[in-house]
This record gives sequence, C-alpha cells and structure tokens, in this order.
Amino acid sequence: MKKLTALLLTACLAVGLTACSGSSADTESTDSQETEAAEETADAEETASAETTEERTTFTVGFDAEYPPYGYMDENGEYVGFDLDLAQAVCDLRGWELIKTPINWDTKDMELNSGNIDCIWNGFTMNGREGEYTFSVPYVDNRQVIVTAEDSGINTLEDLAGRIVGVQTASAALDVLQSEDYADLTSSFGTLQEFGDYNNAFVELQAGAIDAIAMDIGVAQYQLESRGEGFKMLEEPLNSEQYAIAFKLGNEELKDQVEESLMELVNNGTFQSLAEEYGIEEFICLTPDSDASAEAEDAAAEDTAAEGTEDTAEAAETEE
Repeated sequence: MKKLTALLLTACLAVGLTACSGSSADTESTDSQETEAAEETADAEETASAETTEERTTFTVGFDAEYPPYGYMDENGEYVGFDLDLAQAVCDLRGWELIKTPINWDTKDMELNSGNIDCIWNGFTMNGREGEYTFSVPYVDNRQVIVTAEDSGINTLEDLAGRIVGVQTASAALDVLQSEDYADLTSSFGTLQEFGDYNNAFVELQAGAIDAIAMDIGVAQYQLESRGEGFKMLEEPLNSEQYAIAFKLGNEELKDQVEESLMELVNNGTFQSLAEEYGIEEFICLTPDSDASAEAEDAAAEDTAAEGTEDTAEAAETEE
C-alpha cells in the first residue's frame, strides 16, 4: 500500500512539473512573438518613413488661379505667378515634378487635410493662423489696402461709411474686416459683399455696383497696373501681415525640405530675380543675410553632418 501511494504521488508530481514547464514555455513563446511583432512593426514604420522621404517625385501646390501676381493663368493658358515660379524652382532643385492644382479658396483646408495638395502656396497670410498649419518662414511682407475708383470721392477709410465694399471670400482681408479691431469700421459700411475672386470684384467696381475693394497690396498693385487708369489705392492701409507656405499641421519634414531649397534660391539670387519680374521686390522679406536664411543653412549643415555620421556607422558595421 505504501509503495502504491508513493507511486501515485510521484506520478502526480511529474504531471505537475510537466504542466508548469509547458505553461512557462507557452508564456516565453508568446512574449517572444509579441516582441518580434513589435520589432517588425517598428521596422516597417521606419522603412515607410524612409521611403516617403526618398521616393517623393511630385509636389502638389494648391493655389487660387485668380490671384495675380502670385498665381494666375496667362494669355497662353499657362498657370504662372511669383509663387508658382518659386515652387517650380524648388522642385527643380529637389528633382520633383511640380503639380499645379487650382483650388476654390474657401475649400483650401479640406484640400490640404485630405491630401489632395501638399501645401497652400499662394499669397497665404500666416498671421493669426499659426496654430492651424505648419508654416515655412515668412517670405513676403504684405498689407491690406482699399482700392476704389478715382472719382469715387473716397480718400480715407472714414469715407467708406455707407458704401458697398467688396472682399474675397475666406481671404485675409475678410478676416481683418471681421476682427474686433476693425468692428467699428466694418459696421460703418453700407454692405460688405463677398466675391469668389478679385477679378469679379473689379468687374463690379468698374460697373459701379460696388464702391471699393479690400485686398492685398501686391494684388492691388498688379490690378491697377494691368487695368490702367480709373482706379486708385488709398494711402492708409488696413493692417500689415506676412505670407508663408502652409503645410498640413505637423508636416515638419516636408516643410523643412521645401524651406531648405527656398533658402538656396534666396542665396543664389533666384528669389530676388523672380520678385523683380513680378514687381513685388519691395515686399519680399528674405535676403541672403537674413536670419531665416542662416537658420536654414545651419539646419542643412546639421542634416549633412547627421548623414555623414550615419554613413560612418554603416561602414563600421559592414567592416565588422
């Protein structure tokens, strides 16, 4: 009986040990699989990130096709302008194909956030929007001004009282006029009328359907020069602001790439030359010795140094 009891105890102990051993092995196997899966996921994400940077071949710019001199269609049916030519020069440096995509200005955020465009580059005001986009360095100093007919009798902002004032929908000028700082001025208007683009606003101004237009000074200057006599720009501006390239919030990588090439264009004279070609040289705020240019050069140097370190490390691993 004692021998039988001993045998039964030994058998139970053996089964228990086997069960414990199996449980431990299963746990170790599961942990190992989870670790391998995590490592594979990390490697895949790293590879995807690298491919995104290395394999970019196109750059899609969203712009307002009725916004000269920054973006518009010329007499040959081609989309041109200071911003578009500048974007083309950036693409030439980086080996990308530029895709010019005209957009409705009031749907620009949807186009950007959906990935239909890579950036908004078309006389886009950054002031007051810093938390909504990832912006490049500012490259143009802009002002909002009032344009009216020469014989309108409007010579100051106060003369706009009771008048019909036009402005582009979703524009910086509209933001200014709807801000608290200009509440008294805007409330004095007879009507604040919105237009899809400034060409239509000028047609209405010329016809006498509206009395004045609030707009960017660069666009105003271009319109006055191209349309000839009959219009004037008030000396008193509404406000001052800056243009920058807008990327989807958080897209620092693409912003840095474009900004690096933009600074190269500043330093080699292309930026200044294009500004002179489009008559906005008095408004640009980037020069070869500007702080923004120096910062971009430092960033480029850091990237080069980092790449050199990575190459050295890879070479050492190869030797081992």
